[in-house]
This record gives sequence, structure tokens and C-alpha cells, in this order.
Amino acid sequence: MEQHTTMEQILANTKFSDPSSDKKPLIISGPCSAETEEQVLATALALQKTGKVDVLRAGIWKPRTRPGSFEGIGTKGLAWLQKARELTGLPLAVEVATAKQVEDALHFGVDILWVGARTTVNPFSVQEVADALKGVDTTVLIKNPINPDLELWIGAVERIQKAGISKVGLIHRGFSSYGNTQYRNAPMWHLAIELKRRMPELPMICDPSHISGRRDILQEVSQEAIDLDYDGLMLETHVDPDNAWSDAKQQVTPEKLAEMLDAIVWRREHTDKKDFNSALEKLRAQINQVDDEIMLLLGNRMKIAEKIGTYKKENNITILQTNRWNEILERNIAKGEKLGLTKEFILKYFDAVHLESINRQNRVMNEDK
Repeated sequence: MEQHTTMEQILANTKFSDPSSDKKPLIISGPCSAETEEQVLATALALQKTGKVDVLRAGIWKPRTRPGSFEGIGTKGLAWLQKARELTGLPLAVEVATAKQVEDALHFGVDILWVGARTTVNPFSVQEVADALKGVDTTVLIKNPINPDLELWIGAVERIQKAGISKVGLIHRGFSSYGNTQYRNAPMWHLAIELKRRMPELPMICDPSHISGRRDILQEVSQEAIDLDYDGLMLETHVDPDNAWSDAKQQVTPEKLAEMLDAIVWRREHTDKKDFNSALEKLRAQINQVDDEIMLLLGNRMKIAEKIGTYKKENNITILQTNRWNEILERNIAKGEKLGLTKEFILKYFDAVHLESINRQNRVMNEDK
């Protein structure tokens, strides 16, 4: 029997304890769902054998999109996880969505609780979980809501913190989006980065399994998260993933997980190399200069847009000129591609510029009303 490792000892050796450090990322892994005692124990022992996993996870209660699917083994699975911890020494992480689930998880000594995406989206549900956590000293991770809404994500964090929980972290598992085909949940990295900017003190863990939805791009998504200096990864593993009772396509064996983690290029945010830091500062200074020039040019562009608005107002012409807009897009997409800029970037950039131009012209045309 392994000696149980405390959460403090586990977290102290990872970036979770200090996101600004060069410590190793926190690795959380285990099956999407606890199915049988044998499956839980076999997976846990195999993960322990890799020596690469810090925390064992498993779904006990599974919120499913439609009724009739496997919705989790329920509370009895917590006893299996408890036994797995006794055998491996790995701390436990479980998703909770109700006060009763919080109570049951804490009763079985679960070390980390996480709030799932379907719960984060509902402030009433988050508040119920928060109320159940009052007076409890534990670690709580909060997944992003299903829809791309930073305020909902921040609101969930604030509700948990107001319950007196000081050890709070974030899990980025991607967002639902119309027309998304490559991922199960589109990563929308910029949203997670923006939340990290607003709350830099909170560790950010990536869940490549739910972003990918399939095994063949797990490595790619995991590497991108590490390149963006995430503080850890949550990856789903199963001793027999093809026959898993839930989310079979996105799970890998513990052995495959170890191969993936070995293949990742682990990067760090800082270095003491003087030559590198000196060269980086010079390049950053160049970027600052270019950014200043871009801002000046954008300001001039908007002044011209306002003059156009004045002419349109005097001649009763509509603000939106569809043919002109199409001409701008076609011209700049062609130019951008020659400069190595993607069509996607050009469209996003000019959409933002066009919206600001419309707003400026709208103010000009309606300023006397």
C-alpha cells in the first residue's frame, strides 16, 4: 500500500502552486467515467506505473446531453476511488454539480472538486455548490461554461471564492460554436488567455480531451496548451478506451498517455540567459514601435470614416455599402495572403475595423437627433 500523498505536497511540486514558476505542470488523468471497481483500479494502477500523473480523476455523476445515456455510476463509485487512492497514493478529483454531490465527495475524502461546463453556465447551480462548500478547506477547479461567455466563467469563480474557498483554479475545456468541425469544443484560446490576463493569480489547466473529442489531435492540442504556458493538463485515460461507457473516442490508454507526455516539448516562461533576454527585449521594442504606428494609422482611418459619414449624411446615403465592403475584403485578403497572413485573421481584423467605422459614421449621422 502506498503512503497517501497530501494535496499540499502534490501541488507544491507543480505550477499549480505558483503559476509564475518554472515548476512542472500538474497532470490530472483518469477515466471519463468510473464504470466498475475493476476498471477504476486497473486504470489507477497503470497511471501510477507511468510516474507521470499527479492526480487521479473519474466521472462519478455524468451530466449528459440527452436522457438514456450512461449518467454515471453514482456515489458507490466514490468507494472505488477511495480504494484506488489507498493503492496508489494519488489524490482524487471529481466533478460535482449539486450540494448532495459535494457532500458525498467530501465524505469520501475527495481532494479536488471541479465544477463542470454545464454547471458553470447556470449561476443558480454554481451558487448551490458554493453554499455547500462554505467552511470547507478544499481545492476547487472551475471549467469554462459551454458557451463562450467570460463573465459567466468569472462569476462562477467569484461565487466559489465568496464561499471562503481560497484554492481555486480554472479548467479550459473549449466552447460550443456553430460551424465548428475540427474540434468537439472549439478551443477559442483567446478567451482563456483573456481570463488569464484578468485573473493571473489563478492556475489555468487545459482539458485537451474535451477540446479534441478524438485521440488523433490530443497531442497537438496538449502541445499548444503547454506552448501557451498553461499550468497543467487534464487528460482522460481508460484501460480499454474503445469499450468505454462514455466518450470512448477521446480516451487513451495509460501507456499511450505516457508516450504523449514524453513527446510534449515542455517549455518555460522565463530564462536567465542574458543573450536571449537581450535579444527578446530588442524584438519587443520593435513590436511596440510597430504597434504605435498601427494605432496611429487606425486613428487616421477612423477620422476619414467620420468624414465619409458626414458626406453620406448630407446626401442621405446609407451607412452600409455592401459592394464597397466586399471590395475591401477581396482586396485585403489577396494582399494579406501575399504577406503570409491567413484569410481567417484578415476577416476578423477587418470585421473589427468595419464595425468601428460603422459606429463612428452612425454617431456622425445621428449627432443632431
